[in-house]
Amino acid sequence: MSPSLLKRFPFNISVIGASLLLAATASFAQPSPASPSGKIEGYVTTSDGVRLYYEKVGSGNQIVILPGRLFLFPAFQRLAPGRTLISYDMRDRGRSDAVPDPKHITIQDDVNDLETIRQYFHADKPALIGFSYLGMMVMLYATQHPDHVSRIVQLGPVSRKFGEQFPASLTANDPSPIPDPAQVQELEKLMNSGYMREHPREFCEKEWQVTRVQLVGNPANAGKLGPSQCDMPNEWPAHLYPHFEASISSIQALDIPQDKIAALRAPVLTIHGTKDRNAPYGGGRQWSMSVSDGRLITVPGAAHESWVEAPDLVFTSIDTFLKGSWPASAEKVVTLEYTPAH
Repeated sequence: MSPSLLKRFPFNISVIGASLLLAATASFAQPSPASPSGKIEGYVTTSDGVRLYYEKVGSGNQIVILPGRLFLFPAFQRLAPGRTLISYDMRDRGRSDAVPDPKHITIQDDVNDLETIRQYFHADKPALIGFSYLGMMVMLYATQHPDHVSRIVQLGPVSRKFGEQFPASLTANDPSPIPDPAQVQELEKLMNSGYMREHPREFCEKEWQVTRVQLVGNPANAGKLGPSQCDMPNEWPAHLYPHFEASISSIQALDIPQDKIAALRAPVLTIHGTKDRNAPYGGGRQWSMSVSDGRLITVPGAAHESWVEAPDLVFTSIDTFLKGSWPASAEKVVTLEYTPAH
């Protein structure tokens, strides 16, 4: 798999391993005092000793948990008024601990870590927001902990089965490859020459400049994504490529039973851009059809980070949903077929 595909799945493609029962005796680090903005940050230590970095803002009764802090928290803080918003980095990502043993980088570990976070913050039935791979992970969590989920938001979720193929009308279907294959080849040369390991942060920055275009529908919007995440060593490709390689086999093995998905009673709002190159739009339609109480917000022309290109639509829809109502533009999906509005 090319570097661009390995790194710019901004989800941790870690996935299913042996089911690990979360010990109720997990230890927890003490949080730091609240910052002037009201943000609290700290670490939660899992039962197998991995420290998960979190940030928390707000004090409302509704608790919302967002795995994937490194991708979501800066923009998604706008959802905090009236709520308690908790976001954390997955194991081996962001500011959480690196995990040297690839056997402990699985979707089941991530499910267990989410349960650790829920227990630590005494959140009986939080709302969950899962982006990309984590859109799958929160659904797996819900099938295992149905009594501890109130509502679920999926953002650009990967399809229920790894590598599932969809018709061109349900994919980005770019007329030419994005990112530029020639630039990707240059990255591969740098990687093969040893530059990636000798200059890990510099390579990370170069890779970000090349591959970020695939996260937006119109590559001209890449500048809206902000800076790279290369200040965090866990996000250097020298660390991430082995991480992804170690975890792909487990996601390939995952098949969440359809009957368990259909049995979920928590409402599910799926938001998906039609130009998503990381997780095909067809996967979002498929998820929305699979749940008993679900709706889909289609973001025409947007790619994987749909909130960057359509912030008003995405955040207003999530806010409405978290308040207990379906957004006006939410579709009850009954077929995979998608007919664009004219």
